Amino acid sequence: MRIVLFGPPGSGKGTQASLLKDKYKAAHISTGDTLREAVANQTEVGLRAKGYMEKGELVPDEVVIAIAKDKLASVGESGFILDGFPRTIAQAEALDVALAEIGRPLDSVVNLRVDDEELVKRLSGRRVCPSCGEPYHVDTKVPKVEDKCDKCGGDLIHRADDQAEAIRNRLKVYNNQTAPVLGYYDGKGILKNIDAVGQIAEIQNRIAEALGL
Repeated sequence: MRIVLFGPPGSGKGTQASLLKDKYKAAHISTGDTLREAVANQTEVGLRAKGYMEKGELVPDEVVIAIAKDKLASVGESGFILDGFPRTIAQAEALDVALAEIGRPLDSVVNLRVDDEELVKRLSGRRVCPSCGEPYHVDTKVPKVEDKCDKCGGDLIHRADDQAEAIRNRLKVYNNQTAPVLGYYDGKGILKNIDAVGQIAEIQNRIAEALGL
C-alpha cells in the first residue's frame, strides 16, 4: 500500500489513516510530524528546514520533498500513507520524481468526500475543556452535566475556529488548494473518491474496496 490520503477538516481522515496503518502495517507519514522529527534529529535536511522555520519563513518545496523522501526510503517494504502532502501540483510532481528514484510509485490517492454543510455540523458541534483538553460533541459525546467536563469539572468552551463561519472559511481554503492537486491525480488515473458519510467501519470498507484490499 502506497497512498496519499486527502480529506477536509472533519472528514475523519485521521481516524481512517490510523485504521489503515494498523490493519495493513503501513507507515503513517504526516509531513508536519516528519519535518519536526528531522529538525529534532538534526539531519542534514532537518537543519536546512530549521533555518527557515526559525526565521518564520515557509520551508521551500525542495526541502520538504527531501525530508519526505528520506522518510519514505526508511519505511522499507511496509508501505505508507502520506497525510498532508502534497499540497500543490509542483509538490505532487516532485513527489512523483522522488518516489520513482526509490522505485516506489504511488498506488492510489484516496479522497474522502463529505458535503460542506455536514462538515460544518460535525465541527461546529465540538466543545473542549480548556483545563484538561478533553473533547466533547453536542451530538456524539455529550457531557453528563451540560457544559461541564466529566473529568475535571471545568467549563466547556466552543473554540473560535469551531464556529460555523470560521469552519466555512477553512473549508473554502481547503477546497481551493486541493482541487488542482486532485485534478492532477485524476488525470493520472489513480484518484479514488470515497463517500465518507456513515459509520467508521463502513467508510473503512469503502476505502478497502476501492483499493482492492
